[in-house]
Amino acid sequence: MKEIKKIVLAYSGGLDTSIIIPWLKENYEGCEVIAVSGDVGQASELEGLEEKALKTGASKLYIEDLNKEFVEDYIYPTLKAGAVYEGMYLLGTAFARPLIAKRIVEIAKAEGADAICHGCTGKGNDQVRFELAIKAFAPEMEIIAPWRTWEFKSREDEIEYAIKKNIPLKITRETNYSKDKNIWHLSHEGLDLENPANEPKYDEILEMGVTPEKAPDVPTYITLGFEKGVPVSLNGKKLGGVEMVKALNEIGGANGIGIIDMVENRLVGMKSRGVYETPGGTILYKAHEMLEQITLDRDTQHLKQQLATKFSELVYFGQWFTPCREALSAFVDKTQETVTGEVKLKLYKGNIIGAGMTSPYSLYSEEIATFDEDDCYDQADSKGFINLFGLPLKVRAMLSKEWDK
Repeated sequence: MKEIKKIVLAYSGGLDTSIIIPWLKENYEGCEVIAVSGDVGQASELEGLEEKALKTGASKLYIEDLNKEFVEDYIYPTLKAGAVYEGMYLLGTAFARPLIAKRIVEIAKAEGADAICHGCTGKGNDQVRFELAIKAFAPEMEIIAPWRTWEFKSREDEIEYAIKKNIPLKITRETNYSKDKNIWHLSHEGLDLENPANEPKYDEILEMGVTPEKAPDVPTYITLGFEKGVPVSLNGKKLGGVEMVKALNEIGGANGIGIIDMVENRLVGMKSRGVYETPGGTILYKAHEMLEQITLDRDTQHLKQQLATKFSELVYFGQWFTPCREALSAFVDKTQETVTGEVKLKLYKGNIIGAGMTSPYSLYSEEIATFDEDDCYDQADSKGFINLFGLPLKVRAMLSKEWDK
């Protein structure tokens, strides 16, 4: 068995990774632990992280700013695909993990590490997402996953260990939700949420916005501009990806947008209940979908909708760095060549209501679609169309009479 002397740890400073550092040093004698935190928009969660990592035994901490790459190379391609897992989940955790893992591999190689360690549980999806990315870029790298082997059986056990080792935690037993936060979303799992019969304690857990009941009593209007499927402007002002998502999070959160309570099917086979906050992302998905209604032809739009389900599964299952996902993205990029224009939305107490859209590539013809008199559509043509379109059905019905004799 390969001797493990240097380990690179995917470090968030949360409960799991906080106790992993001393655990690794106890179980891999003399090993050096290098912590790596991918900054994908956790904001305040990164405060004091270096001091904490070093105090608990890490030799150093890398904090890598991945926000721009996250939005432009992971979020926007998924948005353009219209990918939503099981019709509800906007994949906030799912597409962040491959990016973080890719950067960890790069650091592990530069540091000459013997292994990469993560704090994902053996019940979750994240273990797959991290490890598939590691295999894609460092197939020879040893992977350490303490949750599969260590003595702790619950988060309660972990808290006890942290107390014993004098490791400071930002949670208590009463607020011990499992959370994941980035620029795109915030997820909540565990505690009372594990019983689907319980209504979430929204007033206690929401951080990115308010409930619809607490949103303003007057609507907020916004206009989003797109170029080739990519959001580029808000209310006429050009914004980069990071600025766009942050601005829409503020606006959406204030209007009670993007709160989802769902029971999803995890890759490992079990069902899991979670509450997701994705205010800005929910707005972007709605606007993008509306713009495609007038810029994509019927067959392309319908096929794209079918493939969006497959795209969402690839992202959710951690298969970002695969030929299949790359091929689907190539198809999506081709469909987005004309998805340019502006979408106006009305935000009101958790609702996103369309208020108009325009595009220089619009396929909508008012002259053809009108109920009034026109000179470009001969309604008599529909008779022959229906006769030919319905011919198989007519023939079957006629012949079935013979079969019944």
